[in-house]
Amino acid sequence: MKRSAAVPGFVIALLLAVAAGCDRQSVTEVSLRASDVKPLPQPPPAANPLRLGMGAMITPKEGYRYYLQMKEYVAGKLGRPVLLVDRGNYESINRLLAEGGVDAAFVCAGPYVDGHNRFKLEILAMPVVHGTTTYRSYIIVPATSPARQLDDLRGKTFAFTDPDSNSGAIVPIYLLHRRHESAESFFRSYTYTYGHDKSIRAVASGLVDGAAVDSLIWEYLARWNPAFTGATRIIYRSPAYGIPPLVVRPGLPAATKERLRQIFLQMHQDREGKAILDGMGIDRFVRGDDRNYDSIRAMKKQLARFGEAD
Repeated sequence: MKRSAAVPGFVIALLLAVAAGCDRQSVTEVSLRASDVKPLPQPPPAANPLRLGMGAMITPKEGYRYYLQMKEYVAGKLGRPVLLVDRGNYESINRLLAEGGVDAAFVCAGPYVDGHNRFKLEILAMPVVHGTTTYRSYIIVPATSPARQLDDLRGKTFAFTDPDSNSGAIVPIYLLHRRHESAESFFRSYTYTYGHDKSIRAVASGLVDGAAVDSLIWEYLARWNPAFTGATRIIYRSPAYGIPPLVVRPGLPAATKERLRQIFLQMHQDREGKAILDGMGIDRFVRGDDRNYDSIRAMKKQLARFGEAD
């Protein structure tokens, strides 16, 4: 699928929003003469860290502190340093998993299906949220929009998240396919935000007329940062799909894999672990079940026959 270049204002607005949050700092003159430069003390080399990829998770970037807390929690239980790896898009995380660049990762359901098919990506555990291991795709519009269904967005601007995202791309493209349409033929223009929280902000700010987002992210923000979700309205809720899982790379030693699995399965049973899960909006982790993702496989196969997906 080609991307539209017709929404440059969206990218500019995001950059301006970041820049506006930066305070000017005073500048101190520093000598750069070799004789004045003192080497910084170097920490002793750390043990081989477990590399944990952040391809997707229940919380948006606002919850990054919980990723850090989870990293330290897992490191303490594992007795080994944990390094967080974030590449900003799903394809890069899958590539690292395939090549051994990361050992485990939180991935979107769509990339899990791709990775399982291509290089035997394995589910380690699934999060349970509000008592279920499923989630949905939401199509949202500004709260003031007259749109009531997807068909009302014909000729409008739209934000997808990641091209490999199930809720943020595959589901809406599948809906268009059933209408004998594509993103190019249906929308006036579209863009990719590479973040469900960014798509929600874009809709809330009126930068786009609609977006497809992860229900887990929308619900999390509705709980913790309702200013953005309150400025949006859901016009479509998809059927339930298998929740974004925690996966491990092929070849991860069996003992490490099982120890890591037990850490996550037992996380809700101690005070520190439960506090982190509560902050992320997760009840607990359970063992993975590949059958949860069969409906995504079926959808992707249909799209592949028509050249809309790999």
